[in-house]
Amino acid sequence: MAPPKPAETKRRYFSVEEANKTLPLVRAIVTDIVRQWHAVNDLKQRLSAVKSERKRASSDPYSEELAQSQAEMETEEERLASYIDELTKLGVELKGLDGLCDFYSIMDGREVFLCWRLGEPEVLHWHELNAGVAGRKTLASLAGTGSGSGVGKRPH
Repeated sequence: MAPPKPAETKRRYFSVEEANKTLPLVRAIVTDIVRQWHAVNDLKQRLSAVKSERKRASSDPYSEELAQSQAEMETEEERLASYIDELTKLGVELKGLDGLCDFYSIMDGREVFLCWRLGEPEVLHWHELNAGVAGRKTLASLAGTGSGSGVGKRPH
């Protein structure tokens, strides 16, 4: 049985301008997430190698060190979870540990995602909720479509 989900807060919708204004904080958090994920992954790989070697050994002089490393990994995983939670509380969804993020937005009366990836200078893409990153379209392609939604307009 899945654990109960925390009470869902009201969904935040971003205009392109609002998403871009939020980017300095989002960029800092996502940078921490990507760095932290690599740290956790490295620890997991090292622990996995030690554990498989430990099964072969007849005596285990490193059990205390292994327990400390396990505790360190759990602490690092908690830190990673706290960074992801911080991003979620802003109303931004992490879609990939490479720094891919989505901001909910409204375009022509329907929900869409504004899409940003760590390393991009600003929010430059959008996609339908079910399209994923493969369905990313540039916001610039909306300019001149006459949609009137304002979502595709870039801030000056």
